[in-house]
Amino acid sequence: MKTGKFEYMVFILFGLFHLHRIWGLIDRQSYADFWLGLVQRRGFVYYALTGVLAAACIYGIVMFFRNLRHNYWWRWIFIFGGGYVLFDLFAFAVGWSVWQELLVKMFDVNAWYWNIEWGGFIMLGAFSLILGIKIRMDTKRTGTDKTTE
Repeated sequence: MKTGKFEYMVFILFGLFHLHRIWGLIDRQSYADFWLGLVQRRGFVYYALTGVLAAACIYGIVMFFRNLRHNYWWRWIFIFGGGYVLFDLFAFAVGWSVWQELLVKMFDVNAWYWNIEWGGFIMLGAFSLILGIKIRMDTKRTGTDKTTE
């Protein structure tokens, strides 16, 4: 089995993105203000970030289906994780009120679940980053880093 040129980078990108949430454990208010402001203003940074995230998800899903008969176990993450992220981005883009309410609750700095919520995202990020690095190391070692694109 071969891996795509950028598959490991999708995991590293999502890992780094989730690890930035350590900021939310250090300074709840500035973290919440930044992200709520970014989502509400919908400026260049918002669209650039959502574009990169959407492109990474679509790339992963395409790689899953291109290798349908010969998939690594971790490509299933592209289907479930990427599918969720695309749904999430779509819900924000169309202004789905339920999703907007969820966002406000997620960034409630006084919520008892704050550390659990953001700690979970941080653990997800660490897993994704480590997996991306492992995939890169394995493909270099075994010579399976030839593109399947």
